[in-house]
Amino acid sequence: MASKEHLKQRVSAAIDQHGEEIVRIAKTILEKPETGFREVRTSKLVSDAFKKMGIKHRSDLALTGVKGEVKGGSAGPSVAVLGELDSLIVSDHPHADRETHYAHACGHHCQIGMMLGAAYGLMDQDVLPSLAGRLVFMAVPAEEYIEIEWRDELRRVGKLEFLGGKPEMIGMGEFDDVDMALMCHTTSTTNEGKLCISHTNNGTIAKRIQFIGRVAHAGGAPHLGINALNAASLALMAIHTNRETFKDDDTIRVHPIITKGGEVVNAVPADVRMETFVRGANLEAILDANKKVDRALRAGAMAVGAQVKITTIPGYMPLRQDSLMMDMFKHNAVGLVGEKEIGHRRHGTGSTDMGDISQIMPAIHPYVGGATGLSHGSDYVVRDYNLAVVTAAKSLAMTVVDLLSEGAEGARQVMSKHKVAMTKEEYLKVMRGLSKEELFNPERMEG
Repeated sequence: MASKEHLKQRVSAAIDQHGEEIVRIAKTILEKPETGFREVRTSKLVSDAFKKMGIKHRSDLALTGVKGEVKGGSAGPSVAVLGELDSLIVSDHPHADRETHYAHACGHHCQIGMMLGAAYGLMDQDVLPSLAGRLVFMAVPAEEYIEIEWRDELRRVGKLEFLGGKPEMIGMGEFDDVDMALMCHTTSTTNEGKLCISHTNNGTIAKRIQFIGRVAHAGGAPHLGINALNAASLALMAIHTNRETFKDDDTIRVHPIITKGGEVVNAVPADVRMETFVRGANLEAILDANKKVDRALRAGAMAVGAQVKITTIPGYMPLRQDSLMMDMFKHNAVGLVGEKEIGHRRHGTGSTDMGDISQIMPAIHPYVGGATGLSHGSDYVVRDYNLAVVTAAKSLAMTVVDLLSEGAEGARQVMSKHKVAMTKEEYLKVMRGLSKEELFNPERMEG
């Protein structure tokens, strides 16, 4: 039986052999960005790459997801390596699509490259027979929780249940045959080194809000109208006045935007729309902050006599990571870039749907450097593709070797020691319980 170190050397050599190809795929995705559940071209690139590698796969999962499967030399646990298909909308990004303004300002194009690179390494003819278990390679849609109104309409007509790719694929049962999962995300934070060990992230819920007033001539008869924009403005102020009640350790983040402020300037605004996230380090804190946000929204409506429709939509669970899997990743990361180049992130106040995966199975979500600029900003650009794609692919593939070589002893240890936060059934019950729609009419409270 080949040693772990020999298998890792073979993995590394195979990834290097295909390094130019996986970087080229990442750059092709960069130049043709697509947002969540619209990633048709990106999905086809993955499908074509799987065909080239001889990986049996299925496409069009959760609209655009792709799932490939490969068996090792003997039976054992199933390990999934994930990559995310989608982009953001950043109109002034140097690689933004001129028509759609879609842009990869978060590095997901590199995730697809590193996932495919890991597949090349693990499918090496000297490696795969020595792995006890099943390899799953998944290109998942819609990690960026954007275009909420459009996605919610897909939900209302039955094309989706959840607005994020991984929750949707969990609900579809595509993770039922997976025992553990891992992925790697790019970072531009300089003190996080070349490879970064991470720990926890905020979870989030999303809200669509519509303030409903009454139209009137803004100059001639404003007293006959009900100004929905004023209601929204008051609600924003009321949300802000609640911020001092949020506990520091809960890392609550509420960041609403107005997506529609009225129809025309000479009419009292009667249809004003907002979106917001309510983020927090744990579900209890998120739900507490959500109550305060709802209260503020109702207060804004009540102040001017408007109605407010509040749609609460399940978002992403807080991220929790398996320490044993992360120790394996760190050991490989040190071997690849050296101890001095290993960074640490204690808690991230952003959110990822890898948090949902981490609630129901062992999972890790470390980071790789190579990018510069502000995440989600117009200056977020990957500069070092060898690091962000090739080295990251090696770190993932080597961790899979630790899990599935030697009779999958590593994976079995992870599974025996890991305590899931909830079963899939419990997870779905919580997620579905978060969904709520309310129409608040202050007139019903008068008299």
